[in-house]
Amino acid sequence: MKKLIVAAFAGLTMLNCKNKEQKTETVNTDPQEVIAEKIAALDLGCYVFDDGKNNVSLEITENGEEIKGNISYALYEKDKNSGKFSGKFKEGILIADYTFLSEGKESIRQVAFKAEGDKLTEGYGELNSEGTVFKDISNIQFTSKMPLTKTECSK
Repeated sequence: MKKLIVAAFAGLTMLNCKNKEQKTETVNTDPQEVIAEKIAALDLGCYVFDDGKNNVSLEITENGEEIKGNISYALYEKDKNSGKFSGKFKEGILIADYTFLSEGKESIRQVAFKAEGDKLTEGYGELNSEGTVFKDISNIQFTSKMPLTKTECSK
């Protein structure tokens, strides 16, 4: 009888340990993977910079495999332009084609934004001879002094 009780106790203990092992296999404990999951997509909504002289606003309207939305630039002593963008978000960086109207003419140029928390910082780099596409995306510098901050969209 004593052997039967000890055997039953040992069996339950092993079964309990096995269940715990199965449960812990499904938990993601790697901090880098958790961070990567958090920056895998941009949140829908608006990002704005406004210092009273300069205003840049970016609205993300779709954030699937392709990120889509609207951008508007109203920079001090420069022509205002606004339009739509469509691009890819990879490793925390949005690279998109921006189609816009400026002085009544439609143009397309590539833009880049780096996501850091609730901010997007525009990137700059050497462009091709037409001034429309970055020559080398790996050399883009995210040095803009006008970071866009996530905010409520105004309609």
